Amino acid sequence: MTALSFCAHDHAACVVDRMRHAREHCAREGLKFTPVRARSLEILLQEHRALGAYDLLAQLSQENLGSQPPVAYRALDFLVKAGLAHKIEALNAYVACTHSGTDHTPAFLICRGCNVVAEADTALSPGRLDVAAAAAGFEIEHTVIEAQGLCPSCQETAT
Repeated sequence: MTALSFCAHDHAACVVDRMRHAREHCAREGLKFTPVRARSLEILLQEHRALGAYDLLAQLSQENLGSQPPVAYRALDFLVKAGLAHKIEALNAYVACTHSGTDHTPAFLICRGCNVVAEADTALSPGRLDVAAAAAGFEIEHTVIEAQGLCPSCQETAT
């Protein structure tokens, strides 16, 4: 399991790589990667933390890419459906997917101090939820795992 947002890495190279991947993914899938959608993803990647739609809209508006809420919500909806971003339910906010292009089961580690969200790829083994679902005749199609706590930087600040 890796949690890139909490690890030291070349952030600029990370953004460039993820943007290249997004362009290739959209071209391969026949998805329209408009300037607003591309810039929205780039902002999410640069922030490396969860952003609400209005936070994104403020940045898009400063760059004359739109000032009405539907601009941000449509871009975020596209990014989530394309597998390039995730909605963090606990924060009603969004983060760029750090494992896009791969079949993965993400778990989100949310720092309650700085709102940085790390996406960890977890290969979940069958457990109690699977057993309960099977007993109910229910087929699980999607799960969201979110854990809240303190990242290494906020832990150091707290001590």
